[in-house]
Amino acid sequence: MSLQRRLLGSALAALPIIFFQTVSAQAQIAQAQAASDQDDEIVVTGRVSTFGATKSDIPILETARSVSVIDADEFLERGSLTLDDTLNYTAGVVGDTFGFSTRGDFPRVRSLDVPEYLDNIQVLFGFYNNARSDIYTLEQVEVLKGPASVLYGQGSPGGILNTVSKKAGSENLGREIVLDYGTHNRFQAAGDFGIDLSGDGEWTARLVGLIRDSDTQVDFVEDNALVFAPSVTFENANTTITALVNYTDRESDTSHQFLPLSVSGCGSDEVQISEAEICAGTTGNEVDPSLYVGSPDFNRYDTESFSITLFGQQKLNEIFSLEGTARYRNNEADYRQSWVSFLGAGTARTTPDGTAIGRSWYDAPAGSNQFALDSRLRASFETGPASHEILAGVNYQDVETERRAAFLGRPTSFNLFNPVYDGSEIPTEAAFNAARGLSESTTETIGYYVNDQISVGNFVLNAGVRFDDLESGNGTTVQDDSATSFSFGGLYKTSFGLNPYVNYAESFQATVGVDANTGENLKPQEGEQIEIGVKYQPPGTRTYITAAYFDIEQSNLPNPQALQNAASQQEGVAKIKGFEVEAQTAIGDIYLDGAFSTLDTEDPNGIPISSIPDVQGSAWVTWKPSQGQLKGFRLGAGVRHAGDNESQGVSFLASNNFQPSVVKVETDGYTVLDGLIGYSFEQVDLTLNARNVFDTEYYGTCLARGDCFPGEGRTVVARAAYRF
Repeated sequence: MSLQRRLLGSALAALPIIFFQTVSAQAQIAQAQAASDQDDEIVVTGRVSTFGATKSDIPILETARSVSVIDADEFLERGSLTLDDTLNYTAGVVGDTFGFSTRGDFPRVRSLDVPEYLDNIQVLFGFYNNARSDIYTLEQVEVLKGPASVLYGQGSPGGILNTVSKKAGSENLGREIVLDYGTHNRFQAAGDFGIDLSGDGEWTARLVGLIRDSDTQVDFVEDNALVFAPSVTFENANTTITALVNYTDRESDTSHQFLPLSVSGCGSDEVQISEAEICAGTTGNEVDPSLYVGSPDFNRYDTESFSITLFGQQKLNEIFSLEGTARYRNNEADYRQSWVSFLGAGTARTTPDGTAIGRSWYDAPAGSNQFALDSRLRASFETGPASHEILAGVNYQDVETERRAAFLGRPTSFNLFNPVYDGSEIPTEAAFNAARGLSESTTETIGYYVNDQISVGNFVLNAGVRFDDLESGNGTTVQDDSATSFSFGGLYKTSFGLNPYVNYAESFQATVGVDANTGENLKPQEGEQIEIGVKYQPPGTRTYITAAYFDIEQSNLPNPQALQNAASQQEGVAKIKGFEVEAQTAIGDIYLDGAFSTLDTEDPNGIPISSIPDVQGSAWVTWKPSQGQLKGFRLGAGVRHAGDNESQGVSFLASNNFQPSVVKVETDGYTVLDGLIGYSFEQVDLTLNARNVFDTEYYGTCLARGDCFPGEGRTVVARAAYRF
């Protein structure tokens, strides 16, 4: 019996005790507050805070750039189970780029990878050395689109993904017990308990936790978790201090099986491959998306993380206030995986009958340590007709990662149409240790930034600048870099709620290494964006619409093929243009939410950026009767569409005399339906969520290197919550 299953049984046995011990006068207060909140319910247009993505509580309607906010009520209503899932209805964002995933979250924003932040401090570094965040511990998810280096230092020109933790506070005294049961034997018990320690709201505590025991859509791959996140807060009129601890232990494996094209894309009408030779001789049969090509006695992806975060806010006077966040985080990962060996783009990885030509074995225990601090001075004042909100901050971060990896390639008799999991091919521990090597990275950065939001009449202007010094190392080389980043924006507020805006923003990302042509250290990659948009919220309505056009240029990338003999190795430039629309409204008891985006991308070789759909669209509608016998009932449905995507690579095919030739793999888009049925009465809330209702089979993407990634199949989860 697994640790999670034993703990789950203990938690269920303890639920009656928790129930009777926590029902108190505080429950009555929480009920009254909940009833008031329900009566005042409106369409959620997103609220940011000083610990959110913009580091400001200035309304999104008055912010001269694209920001999307998805709060917990919203993403749970849509049946989200992972952080990737929460982004499925957000314009310009691909949440599950590589299909169903258990190792982590891999969103793309405006076609680019983006860093993940928690409470505006970066939380993930490198790959596969940390525990994935669980969405039950989150209040909301935020996407700040476009370059954000003025506020956050080095990062992607696509933007950032920021999540906001559940924390103690006088407004967070509700309590709930939640039980889930669903597809793939998913069983989860979770709880969120707010406590008024002092009786007057000055000292409060909050305990958030869950235990999960679950299989997944891939054979032998589980998704078990234990999360414990207590916090305590002191607050009065001028001071707020919070300490938050998060311990996460996950036992899993990787759902990414890197299925060879010969047994996936070659047999699918939804995948087109430019070179017929690649699929010649295959049976034309597809393996089931649940196929596991690893070894159950070897594979695992078990992760553990511990963090402690301190939040502070201090009002000094009517003009100045201080705020800041500090975090220590330790991560460990035990990662082992076997897959069918890659043999080069265009080269078959299996024989025609589905037998793997080679099998790769990877054993890579890894970890990371982080200390980070972001402290800020905020000033609000007026100079003549202009009002200012100035934010001046210092951001420090020290991160170390390490991996002790061993990679072995071996011949095999493993057949993907008739797999045998007897463990006979697992290499010995001695073989792994003989091949094991240590890779390390260190990053120490300090950044100083200032940002001023100026309001003059109906004009809102924004300007920011940041100076960063970085020291990056890879175990053998230490490199120093510095960068200066700028951002500018302007917005005009009209009396009828239509606010046009424009902004310019920059980003940079350090690249460790030496340019073989110049002998100098590689320069940081740089990004620039111009964005023009409008935000519309008619006064007195529950309608909110945003639309934006953006133009991004990313430079100092590796050279395209046409410039292999250039004076340096960093002549590459990528260009990304796009248009996004998001809209929310309510008509009586019907709530609607829609998103649409288009992208036109070019990598340094002038081809579309791999695996990114050029068109995306989504819509969600919920009916919530506000009176009558059906009050408390909820009925919701959503549709998600992603267009075609493609991947290109260079192969050496016999039909082309083994000369370099371009292989293009195109993956058709998909459309899936999600649904919700729910009912709330007194203190009980019951929901039934279904994602991909019709169990549509599709590939998130197929790559020219020779593999495909199945999308998420149907999941149905029943949830019962008791709130008091």
